[in-house]
Amino acid sequence: MKFTLSWLKEHLETEATLDEIVDALTDLGLEGEEVADPAATLGAFRIARIAEAVKHPDADKLNLCRVEVMDAPGGAVEEVQVVCGAPNARTGLVGVFAPVGTHIPGTGVDLKPGVIRGQASNGMMCSERELELSEDHDGIIELPSDAPLGMRYIDYAGLNDPMIYIKITPNRPDALGVRGIARDLAARGLGVLKALDVVPVEGSFPSPVSVAIDPALKEKGCPLFAGRVIRGVKNGPSPKWLQQRLTAVGLRPISALVDVTNFFTIALNRPLHVFDVAKVEGGALRVHPAEGGEEILALDGKAYRLAPGMMAISDAKGVESIAGIMGGEHSGCTDETTDVFLESAYWDPITVAATGRALKINSDARYRFERGVDPDFTLPGLELATRMILDLCGGEASEVVTDGAVPDTARQYRFDAARCSSLVGMDIPEAEQRRILQALGFVLDGDKVTPPSWRPDVLGDADLVEEVARVASLTKLEGKPMARPQTGVPAPILTPLQKRERLMRRTLASLGYHECVTYSFIDSASAALFGGGEDAVKLENPISSEMKHMRTDLLPGLLQAAARNQARGFMDLALFELGPVFHGGEPGEQEIQATGLLIGANGPRDPHHARRAVDLFDAKGDAEAVLAAIGAPAKTQSDRNVAGWFHPGRAGRLTLGKNALATFGEVHPKVLKTYGIKGAAVAFTLPLAAAPMPKKAGATRAALVLNDLQAVERDFAFVVDSTVEALAVTNAAQGADKALIEAVRVFDEFSGEKAESQMGAGKKSLAISVRLQPQGKTLTEKEIEAVSAKIVEKVGKATGGVLRG
Repeated sequence: MKFTLSWLKEHLETEATLDEIVDALTDLGLEGEEVADPAATLGAFRIARIAEAVKHPDADKLNLCRVEVMDAPGGAVEEVQVVCGAPNARTGLVGVFAPVGTHIPGTGVDLKPGVIRGQASNGMMCSERELELSEDHDGIIELPSDAPLGMRYIDYAGLNDPMIYIKITPNRPDALGVRGIARDLAARGLGVLKALDVVPVEGSFPSPVSVAIDPALKEKGCPLFAGRVIRGVKNGPSPKWLQQRLTAVGLRPISALVDVTNFFTIALNRPLHVFDVAKVEGGALRVHPAEGGEEILALDGKAYRLAPGMMAISDAKGVESIAGIMGGEHSGCTDETTDVFLESAYWDPITVAATGRALKINSDARYRFERGVDPDFTLPGLELATRMILDLCGGEASEVVTDGAVPDTARQYRFDAARCSSLVGMDIPEAEQRRILQALGFVLDGDKVTPPSWRPDVLGDADLVEEVARVASLTKLEGKPMARPQTGVPAPILTPLQKRERLMRRTLASLGYHECVTYSFIDSASAALFGGGEDAVKLENPISSEMKHMRTDLLPGLLQAAARNQARGFMDLALFELGPVFHGGEPGEQEIQATGLLIGANGPRDPHHARRAVDLFDAKGDAEAVLAAIGAPAKTQSDRNVAGWFHPGRAGRLTLGKNALATFGEVHPKVLKTYGIKGAAVAFTLPLAAAPMPKKAGATRAALVLNDLQAVERDFAFVVDSTVEALAVTNAAQGADKALIEAVRVFDEFSGEKAESQMGAGKKSLAISVRLQPQGKTLTEKEIEAVSAKIVEKVGKATGGVLRG
């Protein structure tokens, strides 16, 4: 929203400075975007007279000018020599002078004392282009001989009118008019809002143009359509003051009739339209939904085809205007126009917004109607515009014709002065709150408040508090600490899971992993690849085509990050992320996971050839380290029940009963190919809440348990089928005596053709070491033999294996 200071002062009686006004607007929520103050750029240019102009002795096209300069009208005269190349430079000419040190906006030059062809030049006589007033550079500016010498040119020419550009939020349509801005400033205390007197213009004849609204649109699309004919007008250029107002805010003056409608759009947030009566066929205008396919050449010179349901204004011949957005060129006013129909209507914001978006038309009318103009000002705006047209263009007005009625926007809310303190923390006296609301146009009746018709954004008693706090200035809000529920040092507020999350993050970082933070959204292909893709986790309004689904696992984001790093030459990567994953659309169908990804080698190159490609045991070791850090049980089981994005033969899970504490292993080759990953890649995933909480919640470590009884190790070699996994053998052996057996590990595997030649086809040998740790007394040989027998029995039942002879 752009307006000038003088335009604002037509509605606001104020002595406030420009800086005070701009600061107050920003504080009121009408953020200042730009202030163009002519005094800052053109204030140094003053009216001066060329006392004498003679030819330059060494240049045919230059003149030596003796210029009479004053600091102010009636001040002391100083003569300055200026070398001027303008063809109209002559003795006695009154023009615009720029002294040494002035910045010339049209050329970007800072004037300095100079010597031109051997003659001193101190200053400059200026053209309009050098002041950025026009593109005219054929000669210097010529002013009347009686122009006051020494006066600032911007004051003489009426250019000293600062332009203010503010940002308007969508919920403040009232601020899209200069009067609405003035009302806010008056409520703040920066002046007094001037009265707006609406004196109806009495019609002297019936309107020869009738209006009608299609019944289908009266309820919502166009509740009210009004207008009147003004005959005998003389159209032409608008007055200079009106042209300057429009030019200052970026609008191009067109003609008096059109400029009046633009003036009311900016000044009072009341878009209007004028039709040339001679071009309205049938003497009637009707508002109706388009059937679809109608075409109109709009005032912007472009042709538009209407879709079914779009609102249009038509005469007997066809569409003459796109309702609430832009008029048609056919019925537009020209210099030959003598009779006009002035239209003022209220249009439904949603319908106008949908039509404007579909047709891709951006106009000042659409911008205001889709945000909501004042419905009660529809007829007063028509009366005020009628009077301005009569004043500027002459003519005679008809009676007003209308169809429909002003929509009822009346509503009441309870006023509670105490809510200001409870909602925003500001203690404002009740009398001041009432004054602010009344200054903004609200009607107070006891504890009931009726918002004005121009404030469609006020929809509750909380909005009343917001208005009071906004005008009183939120800068006065003082930060105060909340009262403590109890004295002393506050108790910790982190939940056990939040503490675990922090501990897991620190542990992974200490293991050498770099944390990634990726989007919770993934593309459809990745969602399907990682067990998702259902409608339950599909976004209704994704921010891009590559972010259509909520992620079901953290690996897609890590793999994409790894691929980007590899593309830049970083081949050895250790990445992790801790964040939410989603298994459905309901609040409880999500969990927090920690996922690590290792790619490439386990370390840098060295002369000892210790570098190797990462494998699943690296992932398993890091997963176990994290589990140990959060206090998970040390003894767990293992299985191969892994998700499809892990390698089926090189991945596993660490479990505690049916509860999976971690999944680890190589990433499936097809997944690596999909993401373009080069080299080996292993990963692990730990659900945050899967591991049981430690029984002891203290921060201290458990006491070190040392056993003074010597442990016993026994080795067993079993002949099993070649399809039997080592995991089955170790699990079976571990279950032989859980209290006595401390550890079981595989230390040898004998397989292949040579093994089958000795043990039979389809057979292999697995050797395990079992560590027995006695607790109360040293084990006897008989007890050791008994445990060994149990181990052989358990392994035999679980795998069919027999001791190797």
